[in-house]
Amino acid sequence: MSQSSPPTTAPSPERPERAPASGAGHPRVREPVVFVVLVVLSVVGAVIGADLVAKLGISANTSVVGALIAMLIGRIPLAGLRSMRDVHRQNLAQSAISAATFASANALLTSIAVPYVFGREDLVWPMLIGSFAGLLIDTWVLYRSFGSRLLPADGAWPPGAAAAETIKAGDRGGKRALVLGAGTLVGLGGTLLSLPFSAAGVAFLGNVWALLMFGIGLGLREFGPDLFHTDLGAGYVPHGVMVGAGVVALGQAVVMLVRRRGNTTTGDSTATGQEAPGAADPTTAYTVDETALRRSLVRGYALFVAGAVLLAVLGGLVGDMSPAGLVGWVLFAAFAALVHELIVGLAAMQSGWFPSFAVTLIFLILGLLIGIPSVPLALLVGYVSATGPAFADMGYDLKAGWLLRREHRPWDPYEREGRREQFRAALIGFAAALAVVAVLWQSYFRQGLVPPVAKVYADTVRNGLGEPGVLRTLLLWAIPGALVQLLGGVRRQMGVMLATGLLILTPHACWMVLAALAVRVGYRKWRGPRADEELNLVGAGLIAGSSLGDSAQIVKAG
Repeated sequence: MSQSSPPTTAPSPERPERAPASGAGHPRVREPVVFVVLVVLSVVGAVIGADLVAKLGISANTSVVGALIAMLIGRIPLAGLRSMRDVHRQNLAQSAISAATFASANALLTSIAVPYVFGREDLVWPMLIGSFAGLLIDTWVLYRSFGSRLLPADGAWPPGAAAAETIKAGDRGGKRALVLGAGTLVGLGGTLLSLPFSAAGVAFLGNVWALLMFGIGLGLREFGPDLFHTDLGAGYVPHGVMVGAGVVALGQAVVMLVRRRGNTTTGDSTATGQEAPGAADPTTAYTVDETALRRSLVRGYALFVAGAVLLAVLGGLVGDMSPAGLVGWVLFAAFAALVHELIVGLAAMQSGWFPSFAVTLIFLILGLLIGIPSVPLALLVGYVSATGPAFADMGYDLKAGWLLRREHRPWDPYEREGRREQFRAALIGFAAALAVVAVLWQSYFRQGLVPPVAKVYADTVRNGLGEPGVLRTLLLWAIPGALVQLLGGVRRQMGVMLATGLLILTPHACWMVLAALAVRVGYRKWRGPRADEELNLVGAGLIAGSSLGDSAQIVKAG
């Protein structure tokens, strides 16, 4: 495993993990009890997501909440519910509820709010259909790409690692449960005190170099006015850094896809994940080779083109734009959706944060610079914003499933079957999100409860850039972003993470990240190999507690 990968440890000797029997099939979403639990949790997650993003402007990762609820259901003294004690069924539950939460909040409600705020309520339903199509394509691309060298299963994906550790601790109990429970209480208390302990939790789980740049970016954004007498978050400076880093990241991905490689594994395993002679851990093999990854991305772009065509027809752009302009709009919308999901996914893989707002705003600015009319641009922004968050969330969920399935032998067929069932669970979550948003959007919007980022998008489309020299600023600050991204390489994503930090203004998050990284480095020197396992539990607890605190804010919002 490469140095940039997160630590993966063997099961604790104090209580070995219970591996499923060889040849046993993975639990299915069509099992009656599992299906009912997934539907109920998905509706709950969709309501939580829509309510929080409309009333507070935040979205919560409810995967840990779903896992905890599934654990409780499995302990209800009814014979039909005992099957939910299985960790893989709990993984399906957390996959469904988190998919529903992110879909309703970040993908659907935010997208349809853009034309509404822009003054075109008649475009809300076409936008809902278009954004739902983009959501489905977005998640399909991640499902087909997860386990590749671009999006490896042994990447950090911190919230996914946190969900897996929560499920395992609940299953095994003992010292692991105590450590995780203590971390959860600290994270929950931090949320109630407005302290971002989730940032410290991520620093215990993610890539050290990527998170170091993330912490530096957070510090420059928070303390830039005092240190440099300028706000580095204003004037499109972070967006310029993201443009440079994003262009290089895209180039690195393209180079990786076109370059022929003889070895397609992270260790000594074959590309199919089967155990090879002398292989230390076959689960770190790439299950998706470069050819399959390239095919998935090309097909993803073609599907995004089809989704853009559907949105153009339903939104009435066919009669409002010239044929050449319409073709250009469709191709640009599909390109923006694909690039947006990849950059957001790479950032989420390394840090657990996804800069969806910033990358969408970059394409909005580019659309203004090339002269796309306001109504087509509003629809384009809604379409692009629907991609990315669910892409990242699916990565988190598949990471959790990968960690839970690693002990099964034979591993590869069980892993592939588990991913397929997780994808199906996510589809249930998406269906619930679509139904909830379709029912609730009018009630929210007519009360003035609109996601704040949608107002920013709509105001920018309506008023333009508002200041000269935006293109010059973007190009100037793209240079350091590109250089840092080149320095870190495709596995560390240092430039993307620096830009992500610059785009986030969260008090004290800088100190949380940097202090946790310092503790992590020092603790490794003291405890040796055991340090990673222990810190993984602490980090998972902090993230779980913060997620619970965010979800609990629905009570305050009500």
